[in-house]
Amino acid sequence: MPVRLIGIAVALSAVSTLAAAETMPARKAGLWESKTSTAEGNVTARQCIDSNTDQFAQGAFGAGQNCTKNTMTKTSAGYEGASECKLGTIQAAARSVITGDFDSKIHMVVDTTLTGMPGAKAPVQRQMVIDATYIGPCEAGQSPGDIILPDGKVVKMPAPATR
Repeated sequence: MPVRLIGIAVALSAVSTLAAAETMPARKAGLWESKTSTAEGNVTARQCIDSNTDQFAQGAFGAGQNCTKNTMTKTSAGYEGASECKLGTIQAAARSVITGDFDSKIHMVVDTTLTGMPGAKAPVQRQMVIDATYIGPCEAGQSPGDIILPDGKVVKMPAPATR
């Protein structure tokens, strides 16, 4: 699995811990653009969200990972988190800082240490910066949860289970 994808998985699992440790505000419903920057490059994607899909996404990321530590603490500026998870044979430790108003912008910095990477003799250090900006209402034909990739392809997020 490419280091970049593992880093993204760890970052997203770090966000998912908010639901359990602290109550994170839901992002404003509508279309959000997220720019993810890593040493390997940058990726921009858009997602149509509503309050249900936003909370579902927080809980869904990190599912299936074996995490021995998931902490998230509210700070005066936002949130700080730490996680230690096993992704297959790889041990991943992440520290995250999340700031923003959740109505118009979110800024997240995730520092990850990956141990046990195939072909790596030492732990691999990675940093990921995600800047998410509210664009406006979802476009015609978009459903909450739709992720629009840079090439225009749409990935449908599974619908949250109804109670």
